[in-house]
This record gives sequence, structure tokens and C-alpha cells, in this order.
Amino acid sequence: MAVETRLYDVLGVAPDASPEEIKKAYKKQSLASHPDKNPGDDTASQRFQEVANAYETLADPDARASYDMYGEGGGPGGMPGAGFDMDDIFASMFGASSFGMGPRPPRRAQDSVIPYEVSLEDMYNGRTAHFSLEKNVVCGHCNGSGGKPGAVLKDCVTCGGKGRYLQQRHAGNGLISQTMATCTDCEGRGKKYREKDQCKRCRGKRVVGAKAKLCLDIPRGAYDGQRIVFEGEGDQLPDTQPASIIFELKQKPHDTFQVKQLDLLATVRVTLSEALLGFSRTVLTHLDHRHIHITRKQGQVIRPGQVDIVRGEGMVDQRYRDHKGDLFLQWDIEFPTEAWASSVDAKALEALLPPKRPVLAPPEDLLEEVTTAPGHLDDFGSHIGTKQQEDQRNEHDDDEPNVQCAQQ
Repeated sequence: MAVETRLYDVLGVAPDASPEEIKKAYKKQSLASHPDKNPGDDTASQRFQEVANAYETLADPDARASYDMYGEGGGPGGMPGAGFDMDDIFASMFGASSFGMGPRPPRRAQDSVIPYEVSLEDMYNGRTAHFSLEKNVVCGHCNGSGGKPGAVLKDCVTCGGKGRYLQQRHAGNGLISQTMATCTDCEGRGKKYREKDQCKRCRGKRVVGAKAKLCLDIPRGAYDGQRIVFEGEGDQLPDTQPASIIFELKQKPHDTFQVKQLDLLATVRVTLSEALLGFSRTVLTHLDHRHIHITRKQGQVIRPGQVDIVRGEGMVDQRYRDHKGDLFLQWDIEFPTEAWASSVDAKALEALLPPKRPVLAPPEDLLEEVTTAPGHLDDFGSHIGTKQQEDQRNEHDDDEPNVQCAQQ
């Protein structure tokens, strides 16, 4: 009976699985998480290494027996599976490292995602932004080899020419976790040039720094989170596809407008007189600096919370330029000040306004005269009962025992 089953769980097999079942499970898991099938997915790459590490141990009878007896620490026998070459394992199982599907396509360098803050005006109107950047390009002096002409690559001393090494980490309780790590000395190639044989320009790095310029065209109708890709304009590595530079637009907050999909929302303040009698004036300045003028006649009363729509004054659709969203106007009625209300001729004003509601006379024993004070809805719910406070404290003190003193 195995003392631990983590490696079996990685492959999805039982601890008593046969070698054929382990080999079949490894092939299935490797195909699903291979980096070539999941470019740029660090999680899949890590999963692939875990699967390879599990098979490296369980495919060898001695290493498996040591794991079943001692766990991942390896016991007295030392490091399980230390003599395996994963390239040889993979090639022997699949016939080739590319699964028999022809030559492996060049790997892709890591893309760069750059968040870029954009104003709502720029998203509405469009704009071109210019950038200067530094990136790595393949060394033209050595054509990306990293060595002088005629120089010969030597096996990396650190990894023994494997490009990877078995990394051990303490997992607690006396257990040791083992994972395959890329050798940093040779950058996973397994071979490197001696210092005297390295290219003088790139010093064996195979890439050199270079400056470049980019013009970012922000289209009309751009939206928050939109990605604009510069294919192949990122860092280069030998024998790989160049990386891309990806700008991710981040909309800055706006003082006047909110945006949702293609629609815009703005709050417009009007006086009580305008709400009752109408008006004719500019209510706001649009994102393209046009003055939005509205005329409302007497009788078109604006009520608190009322929302009106101006068709076709929202954001433009990038794909269909003749398709636009709408502009939503939420009216905010500005009532007179207390000073104005106390100084006006009350009787004259009352004669102009609709009549007050009739006064209902409840029984005297049910009548409660109260006074009011200014308030805000943000304070709604701020008064918590003592029982609720106690329950909330108990939720945070679940780990502390509720100890009561015994009576003497």
C-alpha cells in the first residue's frame, strides 16, 4: 500500500495500476497539456511538467517501489527516477516529440500585455498615440547562435546537457516535492558556448537590445478592455515566432458621462422653474465638443428621477459606423434654497401651485408629532441590533471556545 498517492492522482490512476495503465494515462495527460498545444498557457506548461515528473517516477519499477514505500522523499535509495531523460521518454512513447504530426512549429515568445488608460473622449472620437520602446531582437552578428564563427557548443555543466534538472522542495511533514525546472545557465538548451567562444556583441545571449516606435490607433467607438495587437512587434528569440505587443485599453472615469455597451448616460440638473415651465438651452457638452441644446415647452413637466433618451447620440459601433447607441439623460431637479422659500410671498406662490393634500384627522391617542433632521441614504442600515452584533462577532470568533465559568 502506497504511503502517499499524489503522483498517481496527477496521472489519474489508482495506486495499483499496471505499467500499461500508467503509460496510457501519461500519454493522455501529456497530449492534453503539452506546451505546443497550449501556447502561452503557463498553467498547462506547469501541468505538463507535473505529469512528466509523475511518469518519470512511476514508470521505473525501482523508483515506483521506493515512492510507494517512502513517498516523494525517495527514502534510502535517493532521488527516484533521476536517470530518466524526458525527451527520450516522450520520443519512445509518441514516435517523435511532435506526436507524429510533422516538424514541430517554432515556439512563440512571450507576448507583452500593456494596460493603457484612455479618456472617454478618445474612445468616442478616436486618436493616434505614439510610443517608443525597447525590445530584444536576434543578434545579427552571430545570427542568433550566441557564438563566434566555428565555435562548438559544449554540454551545460549545471544540467549535464539535459536543459532541465530535478528540483526538490520541502513540502512539510518530512515530505519533499520534486519538479522539473528549466536550467537557467543554458536557458533550457542543454548546451552553451564557453566564455571565450561567445559572440562579442550579444555575449552568448543570442539577442541584443533595440529601439522601436509604434503608432497606436485608437478607433472611434473603442471600449474598456479592448485589446489592440501588434503582431510580431515584441521580443524576439532564435528559432521562435516573435512575440506580440498587446495594448489593453482602460477607460478613465468621466465627470459627465457613464458608458455601457454603446449607450451613454449623463445627469442634467434643472431648476424647479425649468422642470415646471420648460426651458430652451444647452444642457451639456458632448464628447466631441458639440453643445447639446434642448427645448421643452410649458406643460412638459420633468418629474424627479425621470429619464429621457436622445436617439443616436451614443457611442459608434466599430464594425458598422452608421450604427450608434443612445444618449440617456437623467434629470436632477434643483429645488430652491431655504432662504428663497422663507422670503417668497407664500400666499402668492400657493395660489400658483397645485393644492396641498387634505389633512386627515386621526384619533388623538394615535397622533405622534415628530421632528425631522437632514439625512442621507448612505446611513440607511447603519444601526445594528445588539443580537446582530453578537452574531457577527461569533462568526469571527469561531476558533475561540465559548468558555463559561462553573458555579462554585
